[in-house]
Amino acid sequence: MAMKFQKPKRNTPIATLIRNYVNKKSGKVSVSREEIKWRFDHLDWKDQKKILIAFLDSGISDREWAYSKMLDNWDESFLPKVKELWETYHEYKCSWSVIRYFPLNYIKEHIEEFTDERDYYFICLRLAKDKDYAIDRSKLSKKDYLAMLWHTGRTISDDDASDTLFGIIHDCCFADTFMSRLERVGEGRYDNVITPANFREVNLAIYYLLKLEKDNVVQQFEQWNEQVEDAINDSPEFKSIDRNDFFHDYEYDRRRVEIANLYAFQALDEKYKLPSDPTIEQMRQTMEQNQEWARMQREQPPHNHYQISEIDYDNTDYDGEDPLPF
Repeated sequence: MAMKFQKPKRNTPIATLIRNYVNKKSGKVSVSREEIKWRFDHLDWKDQKKILIAFLDSGISDREWAYSKMLDNWDESFLPKVKELWETYHEYKCSWSVIRYFPLNYIKEHIEEFTDERDYYFICLRLAKDKDYAIDRSKLSKKDYLAMLWHTGRTISDDDASDTLFGIIHDCCFADTFMSRLERVGEGRYDNVITPANFREVNLAIYYLLKLEKDNVVQQFEQWNEQVEDAINDSPEFKSIDRNDFFHDYEYDRRRVEIANLYAFQALDEKYKLPSDPTIEQMRQTMEQNQEWARMQREQPPHNHYQISEIDYDNTDYDGEDPLPF
């Protein structure tokens, strides 16, 4: 006879669950932990506070859960314990609360300890609201720099805005095509043509430029992008594409992104190109090698076919700003 599934009891008082969780000899730590997590969002603040303090005194996985919950449930009484944990372990999720809630003087004194790639961006969101604070642009991506200017109420010249946007386009030309994030594909003047306007990083940059009231810079980009779109549509590389030749959608997208990269780079002003950049001919050679590799993979017997996980391209419309992690 099959055993009936029994739902867990949900009527244990929360004080009992916290007590069983804290008492590592209770034999009920795991059960209590899961029940506490399940109930947490609907508990009174006084109980939530007790839980967060208890979890901060536990192992790393429980601390990380507490760090995430503290972001929207912060209390100044947490600061001494979080400070102790941060200075002891320098855990990534712990840094979120430190950057968001600790006094600015502490952040300034310990700024070199925040080493994650985007730590400076979130620190800067606080520090740069003081207009006398000098933003270290070298520690920000080009897109994050534009976001920072808007979030902190600063301005940018037309020339700087244009240079930043086309610098982002340059970088997109040499990003890993397997990792390209695409948006609004199919909304251009030609079916199936991918252009720089379809790259997520470019769309984010345009979003912030419009927020910064750089409409004229965006219009100049749109005119440039149309020229690239025409060049792609008329190119032998694009005309030779047959959707049926591709085993997976991501292979088809990759080929179109490669063509977009080629013609976008070719159309860039020379001042945006670097000595280390490949030549147009070298880019074409790489595309041909990738195409030959894909052809060989399709012709191999199924049991030898090299499997690559299909990428979940984001082709949805972008209708909001770059989300913050907290």
